[in-house]
Parts: sequence; structure tokens; C-alpha cells
Amino acid sequence: MADQSESTERKRNIWAPWRIEYINGLHDDSFEGCFLCRYRESQADEANLVLWRGKHNFAVLNRFPYTGGHTLIAPYAHIPTLDDLSDAAMLEMMKMIRDIKLLLADSIHAEGFNIGMNVGRCAGAGLPDHLHVHVVPRWPGDTNFMVVLGEVHTIPQALCELRAQLASDSTRLGLPRLG
Repeated sequence: MADQSESTERKRNIWAPWRIEYINGLHDDSFEGCFLCRYRESQADEANLVLWRGKHNFAVLNRFPYTGGHTLIAPYAHIPTLDDLSDAAMLEMMKMIRDIKLLLADSIHAEGFNIGMNVGRCAGAGLPDHLHVHVVPRWPGDTNFMVVLGEVHTIPQALCELRAQLASDSTRLGLPRLG
């Protein structure tokens, strides 16, 4: 039987080894620049967790999500504000928001959503120069002491597995409906 200090230590630790990629990226020069622009230029959609590509925007799973299915919708253009977004790009962005919400409700049974954007660093934007919308699926009771007190998010499914599921369900549902 483990002694009390070892037992107490286990209760305080929550292991999230995937977070090291984010932490290391904060200090790694190879991560410089805009990841959304890198994903825009890359053809490695599966590896980059890109789900959909439209004419003006694309949808990508957030690599450091608040909840499983947390998706970013971003214009291809590297622009900081809505003022710089064309009407066509804005309309397509709204259609993607509608369709990702439908997909997440169907595929992973999300019952609610937080949809929004942080424009400017002082508003909380981690990537203030490339406008993007967050679509965060929610479920009853998903905000608990872990999130509120511990600032810990529990993601129950691997991102590559979730992307494959969402891609398959997108095809089944005929999404996105951009035309």
C-alpha cells in the first residue's frame, strides 16, 4: 500500500502529456509565424487537423481545445479584424459556423455551443493578427471544479481520431454547405 504522501501526490497531478507541444512551442523558433497561415499553405490537412476548406475560409480543430471538438474557423487572408474581411468571406465564415455547429451536435452530441472571437491581444486573442472564430461544443455539467478551480480541461478523445470521425460524418451529412 502506498504511503499517504504518495497517495496525496497522485490526487494532485493530472497528466496531460499532449500539452508539452504547446509549452515547447512557446519557446521554439520553429513555431514562429502564424500557424493558420502554415495550415493554409500546407496540403497535410489530416496532420494539421484541418477539417474543411472553402473558397475564403477553412475549419480546423483546435490543437489545444477547451472541450473536445473545439473548432477554429479562419479566413485564408491573414487579417486582424472583421473590418478587413470581404462580404463573401464573412458569409462563408457564417455558413461554416452554422455547419460545424450542426456537425458537432450530430457527431459528438454537443447540446450547446460557445461561439465567438477575441479581436486584439487585450481581448484575449492568442493570435491577434489572424482573425478566427472559436466554436466550442458544450454539454450539461461540463463546467465543474476542474475547469473553474484547476484551470484543467478534460478531453476524452484523441484529436486525430475525432478529426477522422468528423470528416466521415461531414460526408454523411453533406457538410459544409457553402454553395
